[in-house]
Amino acid sequence: MSTAEATAAPAETKHFHWLRWLLIVLVILVIGAIANLAGWDIKGWFEELWDTITEISTADLIAAVALKTVQTAAAAFAYFSILRFAYPRGVHWLQIFAAYAISVGLNSILPANLGTLVMLIMLTLIIPGATFAGILAVYGVQKIFFVVIGAFPYLYLFLTVGGSFDLQFGFVKDHPWGVALLLIGGTLLIVLLVRMFWPRVLKWWDQAKEGGQILAHPRAYLLRVAAPEALSWIASLCVIAVFLSAYAIPVTFDTIMRILAGNSIANVTSVTPGGAGVTQAFNVASLKGITDPTTATAYSVAQQLVTTAWNLTLAIILMIWAFGWSGGKLLVQQSYGQAKEEQAKRKAAHEAKKEAEKAAEAQGGA
Repeated sequence: MSTAEATAAPAETKHFHWLRWLLIVLVILVIGAIANLAGWDIKGWFEELWDTITEISTADLIAAVALKTVQTAAAAFAYFSILRFAYPRGVHWLQIFAAYAISVGLNSILPANLGTLVMLIMLTLIIPGATFAGILAVYGVQKIFFVVIGAFPYLYLFLTVGGSFDLQFGFVKDHPWGVALLLIGGTLLIVLLVRMFWPRVLKWWDQAKEGGQILAHPRAYLLRVAAPEALSWIASLCVIAVFLSAYAIPVTFDTIMRILAGNSIANVTSVTPGGAGVTQAFNVASLKGITDPTTATAYSVAQQLVTTAWNLTLAIILMIWAFGWSGGKLLVQQSYGQAKEEQAKRKAAHEAKKEAEKAAEAQGGA
């Protein structure tokens, strides 16, 4: 689908009436059918979700959903602000909100944060004149605040929770020389690749500079990017607090920081959808000495199930509202297809590199 087609969809569906809700129900049914064919026990998932929901008070659920919506909307507004400076024309709030919500929803059910790559490709399709390098730069600018603020919970967790480092990064401690060689070799490889592709790198840099235009306006960055992202981060802390309270786990600064860091590490290091399994293991470790493992697991599962369900629901609603059913479906399908192709190319390149290294070792041994 072309950029013109992608941006034309919202113009045709400005009014959100009862037919939209009917479409939303149909989308949910279609997703359920696809999930069933793909081997996902959607019935069992919904049964577990229902059991979890009935354990939590209505007030807690409403608070969690509202806070999760604020978290997503505030982060999406930061993207919107960066994009408005990079591409003054053709950037629409509802489209950006929908694209970001779709990425959050997909990251809840897809491994390796593939939803983020889908969003980046979507943005290149719906924004006139946008390049992937420029959108990638937008992503980098959007991540500045979260990288800085995210360092504190990581440091706090490693300094206060025994065994946290070993749980996820034990290989660094067990194989220090191997890790050192990997870092040195990786750095040299990057340098060689940059030298080989330097003309193309210069072209990418020219395209990428447009994505960081807002950084030339510090006041605008602080008010339109950093401030909304701070709100999003605070909302994420409040979501954690709501679920902790729902399971009678002490809501303290220490507890929230432990959970926040554990969830972040699980999201970065896990290849399972939404960090499933890894998140629960790290939450149990983080809450050691605060509550028993059974309660910690129940809390972790509840938070992941409810937030995943709402992330998907919000993504579906906004997709239909912003792009219409047909336009949204085509846009997501095309973006997802390109994201899978890009992921496959990276995997193939990695495999080719490994084979070349093996061949070099074989020749050296001979």
